[in-house]
Amino acid sequence: MLMPSVVMVAVVAVKRGVMCICCRVAFLKECYEGMSRCPGAFVPRSLLCLMVVLPGPLSIIAHAQAGDMSVRWDVSDKQGPDLSGRLRGQLQLADARAVDEPTSPTKATAASSETSSLDVPPFSVSWERRPERSYFIPGVEVLSYLFLLNQYDRHFTDPRDTYRTNFSTIRNHVTDGKWVIDNDQFSVNQFLHPYSGTVYYGLARSAGLNFWESLGYAAVGSTLWELGGEKTDPSINDQIATIFGGTFLGEPLYRMANLLLESDDEGKPGFWRELGAAVISPPTGFNRLVFGNRFDGLYPSHSPATFMRLQVGGTLTSSSHNVSSTVKENGAVGDFTFTYGLPGKPGYTYARPFDYFDFHVTAVTANALESLNTRGLLIGAPYAAGDATRGVWGLYGTYDYISPQVFRVSNTALSLGTTWQNWLSETIALQGTALGGAGYGAAGSITRTGDRDYHYGLTPQALISLRLILGDRAMLDVTGREYYVTGLLSPEQDGRENILRGDASFTLRVFGRHGVALRYVVSHRDASYPNIEYRNQTVGTVSLLYVLLGGSGFGAVEWH
Repeated sequence: MLMPSVVMVAVVAVKRGVMCICCRVAFLKECYEGMSRCPGAFVPRSLLCLMVVLPGPLSIIAHAQAGDMSVRWDVSDKQGPDLSGRLRGQLQLADARAVDEPTSPTKATAASSETSSLDVPPFSVSWERRPERSYFIPGVEVLSYLFLLNQYDRHFTDPRDTYRTNFSTIRNHVTDGKWVIDNDQFSVNQFLHPYSGTVYYGLARSAGLNFWESLGYAAVGSTLWELGGEKTDPSINDQIATIFGGTFLGEPLYRMANLLLESDDEGKPGFWRELGAAVISPPTGFNRLVFGNRFDGLYPSHSPATFMRLQVGGTLTSSSHNVSSTVKENGAVGDFTFTYGLPGKPGYTYARPFDYFDFHVTAVTANALESLNTRGLLIGAPYAAGDATRGVWGLYGTYDYISPQVFRVSNTALSLGTTWQNWLSETIALQGTALGGAGYGAAGSITRTGDRDYHYGLTPQALISLRLILGDRAMLDVTGREYYVTGLLSPEQDGRENILRGDASFTLRVFGRHGVALRYVVSHRDASYPNIEYRNQTVGTVSLLYVLLGGSGFGAVEWH
């Protein structure tokens, strides 16, 4: 249904037209910087306002919260705008005011030490205020993606008539449409819609817009699809999953792609890095390819402390209760974990959304995608407790998709919590995350109930994750999650789902970055529905895995 690569073809075809249309409309130049000027065809102002004016207030709010309404001195803020690379360090403001005050010897020394290898201007703009950013280009890209997606679905996706919309159906949705909880397949609503949201979000993010502005484009893209992409009634659950799930998934993908593109020698990323970044975040790769130098600047990571682990091996079902006989009891498994912005690194700050995030995905041969989990700090602050503990706390955004063959659960939520590291001794460290919050989620049953084989509702959730790092030789991970899908805000108010999932693994490093791991995962479902069997289900699996660690090893952060 969703083909992120489709948008690539669309924008290549309209690239020249976009640049012409963009500059013909005079009022865009007055509202936004950096628009090119060339003759082109007329575009209705109402359409341009939809794509351009809406993100404006989001930009003002985001920059006001970040204290970024004026030019900042980079030499006094080590976590300020990144100054390395071809683009970074060369940004200049045409309207920046000259500063006549002499620089103090202390500031001059600091500036000299930080910019000795680069001829950096004395002032710069933050990443999201660069002149090269564009509000118009991602607007056209989102519209092109929606058009091509609708054309694909109306010709190749059944029932095809559902996607054969016209002006009459769109008008009915706008004026008389009833917003509902739809009956699409679980994987469509809870995975494909959020992934489509990453496309809307990523197109804006990779065009230089900030987190909140890009979320606005995801909202516009999702709304336009619900009103004009399908004949069925607009869906509330699709809006939540696409906008917020797409954003909470899209930002980690964007950050990981940019981190891969960073080069130690400040040179241009090679072919394999570009390809890898495009696979991780297709919208980022697309904008870098099509618009070249305009969008090839790298998002400043500020050198976060990271942890990376890749695992592959075999898995075997060790226990089960009330599960179908069709469950595959063995197969292959692949698992990838990446954590960005671990607390404790000296000088690292959490001023931007998702300056800390954790990304985890598991694939199995039994049912392809078994789990996809992301959590990121939206707003928060670091803290310290003595010399041994460093952490960060605040409001987190989370997106979870878990499907262990016999049942499924997914939730897009906001949670309060903390992430920390504590040195228990000189060589032993304990890292952890504890979260509690609520969102709008869904959980699947083994037997169809009504028109849908899963249940929507307001979903409180909790998470506790601990990692005991034993020097550079071994590591023990334990993670527990719970989701309670209630009958509130649900079409099935007499249904309940309580899902628990536990994950424990022991990793032994054998040599270098290579190791082995033994992993146990148990998933339990306790459901409450009238006239339905299989209310209580449990499945456990054991896996033996080869482990490849990242350059930071087990990820312990040293600040002493």
